[in-house]
This record gives sequence, C-alpha cells and structure tokens, in this order.
Amino acid sequence: MKIVQKFGGTSVADIPKIRSAANKVKSEVDKGNKVIVVVSAMAGVTNQLVGYCKDFPSSYNLREYDVVVSAGEQITSGLMSIALHDLNISSISLLGWQIPILANDAHAKALIDSIDTSKILSHLDRGEVVVVPGFQGVNKKNDIVTLGRGGSDITAVAIAASVDANYCDIYTDVDGVYTSDPRIVKNARKIDKITYEEMLEMASLGAKVLQTRSVELAMKFNVPLRVLSSFSGANGTLICSEEKVVEKEIVSGIAHSMDEAKITLVSVEDRPGIAASIFHTLSEYNINVDMIVQNVSEDGSTDLTFTVSKHELLSAKNAVENNQEIKWRKLLIDDDVSKVSVVGVGMKSHAGVAKTMFKALAEKNINIEVISTSEIKVSVLIKAAFTKEALVCLHKAFDLDQ
Repeated sequence: MKIVQKFGGTSVADIPKIRSAANKVKSEVDKGNKVIVVVSAMAGVTNQLVGYCKDFPSSYNLREYDVVVSAGEQITSGLMSIALHDLNISSISLLGWQIPILANDAHAKALIDSIDTSKILSHLDRGEVVVVPGFQGVNKKNDIVTLGRGGSDITAVAIAASVDANYCDIYTDVDGVYTSDPRIVKNARKIDKITYEEMLEMASLGAKVLQTRSVELAMKFNVPLRVLSSFSGANGTLICSEEKVVEKEIVSGIAHSMDEAKITLVSVEDRPGIAASIFHTLSEYNINVDMIVQNVSEDGSTDLTFTVSKHELLSAKNAVENNQEIKWRKLLIDDDVSKVSVVGVGMKSHAGVAKTMFKALAEKNINIEVISTSEIKVSVLIKAAFTKEALVCLHKAFDLDQ
C-alpha cells in the first residue's frame, strides 16, 4: 500500500516528538508499505516567523513573507529525514520546488495547480521514505508560495490524491473526531467513521480537527482520511464516502463556533435589488456571509439580518455604511453570539431533527436568534453565554451520550 502520513505541529514540537513520529513511520515501512511523510513546522515556529515579518509592518511584501514563513516546515522535514536515517530507514526530504508542487501566484493563500509525482514515485520505488514540508509550493516564476491556513493538511491530501494513496493519515494531538468538543461536553465520544460531507460541515462549523479545504479536496478525489493521535496507538476516525458508512447516524455530531457576529439592518427598503446591492458590496470587501434572515414586509420596509466572522465585523459594518444605494432606520451589531449546529447525513431520510433541536433548546430557555439549514445540518445563532448548555442538552437530546 501507499500511505501518506501527515504530522502536525504538536506532533513534531521537539526532537523527542520527532523521534516518536519517525517510529510511527517505521511501523508502516516495516509492514511493507510505501510511505510519504508530510510535516508541519514545529509548534509555535510559524507564529514566531509571522511575528518577525510583522515587526516590519510598512515594508514587507507577501512574496518575502512566504520565503520567511515556509522555512519552518523545511526545518522539520530535514529533521524528520535525519530521525528516519537514525532508525536505519532510507529517506529523502524534497521541498515544494524540488518535487515540484506547482501553485498559483496568490502569496500566503495559494492554490495547488498540479503536482509532478515522478520524483516522489521514483524514490518510493527505490524503497525510500519521501519527506515533504507541508504548506508550501512554487509558482511559475519559481517563487515560493504558501497555501494559507491548514496548508500542510492540504499538501498531504493533494499528494495522496496525486499518487493514488490508499490512505492519508492525519496525526494530531487528539485521537479522532468526536461527537462534540470533549473539553465542553464530557460525554462526547469518538466517532469511528464519518462521511466527507459530515466532516466538511463540522470543519466549517468550528470543529478544528481538520481544515475545510483539505476535506473538500479529499472528497473531490475520494481520498480516505484517517485522523489519528501521535501520542497513542488508539484507532482513530475514518473519513470516507457515504457509500462506505453502512449505518448512518441521523445526527453524527454537534458543532459550535464562537467566531460569529450579527448585523441587522432595521427598516431597510423592501424592493427588488436591495439584497443584491448589500451582498455585492460585502463581496467587494471579500467578506464571507454565513446566515441570512429577512423578515416579511408589511409596510414597504423589512429587517435584514446576516452573520459574519468577528474579525470581519468592522469591515462589514463599513461596507454597509458606505453603500449609498440603500437606506435603513437603524444598524444593529451584536458580537456576543455563537453558532450551534447539528450535523448528520441521516437527516436526508429522517424528519424531525429541527423539532428535536428546537424543543431541547426551548426546555433550557435558550432563545434562537437566527436559523439556517442544509441537507445535512441545522444551525442556530444563540447568545454566547448559553453555548455550553446548548451543546450539552443537544448532545443528550440526540442520544449521542450513549
């Protein structure tokens, strides 16, 4: 089998942890598998490098920023290869430009265009482990580019898809995907198997085990993902296509996000084109809008509510205020909110999920401010202070405690 093993920053935080990760690689090699290792920077290193760049706020550009912040993964890849040699495992580190991993010109948030696998496959055929620094590629100008947040996960999945790997194993500091945040919901349990769709929803809704773009890529190319702990031998969570999940839970998990802010335009004119004008302005400011609610109009005006991430709240407010085409009586802002969501592919064929959710929240006197749905999720916006209570009661209401 061909396996891609990706180790996150906490898994390679120091030399002892790198040695431990190398032993996990050795165990796969000893089974006769061909292994590609993708590594993040050691924990804290990327933040340190970003901090160095921010010491020159008026002068650094994103090309040079990428040169600096990509160095962390390069260091780890070399150390991992050295650790493997120390275990008598033949290995070689290949940087993004050496493979090459070709990406577009969007420095700090580049997208991978293609991966030339010939060099990787050649080394695998010679019995070598290939160690690749995540998070980085090269554009057509031969400039180093970085892939943005979660870039090492993206590197791992993209390589796994390109070499047709049997599995892409994501090693982290947790032993799998849980039904809810175990730090908040004490009865949260590990999920053995979950669909790409469910994981994509949970990742986008605040679950931090995997980054959204990496799950999208895995789903597109049908790459089986396994989330595993670097610090134990426990079975993790398999993320795969819906066809491979035999018994589908109606609700697989409860996710939450504290990075929410609500904007309401009170008494905005209710006529064709107003919503288009508002959200066109927001898109020009590169602001992602999540939940949207518009009230029924009775007197030619309506209230329009939408949510954005907290760090984009000020930009969203400025965007709306600078739009001269729309008029409103009052603009209300609330960043003391959170989003709580129930997720499950079983919703496609079972009714009553929203009823159960709303009833459980009502019994705890938790008011719902905004609602949004998709085929496999129901999300509500509530006051931030009730987040923990909402997660616990919903976890119980959908029998996830068992």
